Amino acid sequence: MTAPPSAALAAACATLKASGLRVTRPRLAILSELVRLGQPASIEQIHRGAGTRRCDLVTVYRCMAAFEAIGLVRRAYFHNGTVLYAVDQGAPARYHVMSRTGQRLDEIDAESAAALTRALEAAEESLRARGFTATGHLVEFFATAPAAPKG
Repeated sequence: MTAPPSAALAAACATLKASGLRVTRPRLAILSELVRLGQPASIEQIHRGAGTRRCDLVTVYRCMAAFEAIGLVRRAYFHNGTVLYAVDQGAPARYHVMSRTGQRLDEIDAESAAALTRALEAAEESLRARGFTATGHLVEFFATAPAAPKG
């Protein structure tokens, strides 16, 4: 279950403060847009939604780098290389399937996501047992979306 937008935004602001970052108007606009979207979005989408008068494109790039460094956002990729960002509030990982045309982004079902999370956690634990540190992973699915029902 996803937190209501106001709760998710408050939690994101608390994460900023706990990490020693100030809650500025541009950061608040960017976080508000990420929470509102509720799914991975490109820098350009975030910039447009946050309002070009509130922050410039460079500010969005810098904020995404800072947010990612403190674990506030998670990075994903379109198959064409476009980087997408989504708020990461410690909820269970959400995995997406992106259409090859770039017109559709769907979340995979909860059961598959839970099984995938367990497998990835086991793989990361195995790596740590072998001495690897700061482990992480990127998982994205790409597919041709099913045709819309006719009728």
